[in-house]
Amino acid sequence: MVYVELSICFFEEDRIPAVREMILSNTEEQRLISLEKLLPMQIDDFVKIFEVMEGRPVNIRLLDPPLHEFLPSDDETIEELAKSMNIETNDIKKRILDLEEFNPMLGHRGCRVAITYPEIYQMQAKAIIEAAIKVTKEGVKVSPEIMIPLVGEVKELKNIRELVIKTVENTIKEEGLKIDYTVGTMIEIPRACLTADEIAKEADFFSFGTNDLTQMTFGYSRDDAGKFLGQYMDKGILDKDPFQVLDQKGVGKLIKMATKLSKEVNPIIKLGICGEHGGEPSSVEFCYKMGLDYVSCSPFRVPIARLTAAQAFIKNMR
Repeated sequence: MVYVELSICFFEEDRIPAVREMILSNTEEQRLISLEKLLPMQIDDFVKIFEVMEGRPVNIRLLDPPLHEFLPSDDETIEELAKSMNIETNDIKKRILDLEEFNPMLGHRGCRVAITYPEIYQMQAKAIIEAAIKVTKEGVKVSPEIMIPLVGEVKELKNIRELVIKTVENTIKEEGLKIDYTVGTMIEIPRACLTADEIAKEADFFSFGTNDLTQMTFGYSRDDAGKFLGQYMDKGILDKDPFQVLDQKGVGKLIKMATKLSKEVNPIIKLGICGEHGGEPSSVEFCYKMGLDYVSCSPFRVPIARLTAAQAFIKNMR
């Protein structure tokens, strides 16, 4: 299985202008025009991925980062953008200022963007399924898994899941083809773990986003914790860096709870983790013991993850 983050696709140089136009649009009509420009680019992305994967599952996380990350900060680029959009430079600067947040990783990102601007996730869902239809016609089997990030309340997932499924089903109906797909969520907020029994009723799979789950459970900023974590480990306050080695006592307990709660209401739910913990040996073994189905990690960590998963299987069989 491959894990794809759609926000990475948005950072490609050829689509940055359309992405910025979409974000800076003041009306839904303007956003839809920009999204129409992005649609064929996204379709092409997924066609290539599906072809390379040759029938293996592809897990796709919909847009997650806060929107301001895609916008320029230097005056020269802002002026060029203003000319291309035929609007005043000061209007762009004001819009950029409006989108800035004091704590963007806890702000307007993930599924919250889709609640505010549903047309963004509609375009992404349409791109995924149109690409799946295209390669299916070429004889390539596809199995997309569409993942909605940052859910903390089941009503968020229910709202967006209905939007995604309606978009996908309408597209499939137009083509008259049968495409197998699933819709799940990334569990990265402690509240989602505590209410996993509610969320699992609306999800085909969970992917525990242990990077953010660690950040929110400890209350440590991933970007700033390096300033003090070294001293914490030197003084024995922490045994390991929790962003490198999964904290089994705290974060692990939340995963264990969410696993139990979700399987009670949805016995066939698919469970896994994504993040750097997915390639760390003790974390992989923990996931095996919890009954998770997969781990996902950076490409260079895959060999370690596969070896550790095999060792955990043999060890626990004995």
